[in-house]
Amino acid sequence: MTTAAALAAGLTLTAAALAPVPAAAHGAPAAPGADDLTWAVRPSGPTGPSGRDYFVYTASPGQTIKDKVSISNLSGRTLTFRVYATDAFNTADGAFTLLTADRAPTGIGTWLKFGGGFHSVKAGKTVQVPFTLTVPHDATPGDHGGGIIASITQQQTTARGQRVNVDRRVAARVYLRAQGPVTPSLQISELRTGYSAPVLGGGRMKVTYTVRNTGNIRVTALARIGVQGPFGVPLGGRASRRIPELLPGNSYTFTEQVGGIAPAGRLTASVRLSLTDPQNGTPLAARPVARRSSLWNVPWLPISVVLVIAAALVVRRRRPGAAR
Repeated sequence: MTTAAALAAGLTLTAAALAPVPAAAHGAPAAPGADDLTWAVRPSGPTGPSGRDYFVYTASPGQTIKDKVSISNLSGRTLTFRVYATDAFNTADGAFTLLTADRAPTGIGTWLKFGGGFHSVKAGKTVQVPFTLTVPHDATPGDHGGGIIASITQQQTTARGQRVNVDRRVAARVYLRAQGPVTPSLQISELRTGYSAPVLGGGRMKVTYTVRNTGNIRVTALARIGVQGPFGVPLGGRASRRIPELLPGNSYTFTEQVGGIAPAGRLTASVRLSLTDPQNGTPLAARPVARRSSLWNVPWLPISVVLVIAAALVVRRRRPGAAR
């Protein structure tokens, strides 16, 4: 997992003021800090870490699940961790991120309960912390994302001599699918285009688009971007991108550059999304989601050359003796 530390001159920052903490795939150890503190948070089995990547559940509204989380102290001294849960969201660049400590969860982070908020772990040891996850009776069908966090808050001194609290957090992802009708759905909510070209040669089409998850389950997608000229003639190359996992209600914005585009007049950029399951990569929709946007770029140089040649021919024909 990623270690998060925040400092601000003249302020004492509690966990409430810290930046979001990305939750990595396997509850990997926190990066060593100045005092070389490292620990890991992972799903647990009967005797320790179970090898699961995440906590992944499918449950009915009203159902209660019991499980354990392993906290491994990889440092050289005893550490005391605050263990709690919170909700997840996606950042603009596609990262799976957890709410900061000052933001109260409203979703799955409120469904998890732990026996005691603080746990001391000796150097080189692992403890298993039991918890219960109770799905509310009114839980909406579909996917809910969050994380189980083990955090340490310490005082540090900034370069200006201020004492501040620094919160380091390590988390394991939690995914729960509440049973009921599921709808995989992505929407291209914005599509903007721009074009630039040198005096001679092909230009580049800039394509910016926003992908929003309008369904109720998490999805990934393959995006294919192309450009067509008049009458649908393909121009230049094609671009493609893997859209990272997108939680329900979240969105990403991407920008692609497609080269080798001649200034052929009406230029149309198209974006097609093929939805896939983030767990196994299988298709989630029979038809891709598509959107187009056009702009005009008149090929003034070739037109100017043609006009100059035509004008020269007309002048030559009108000269006395030109038709002899």
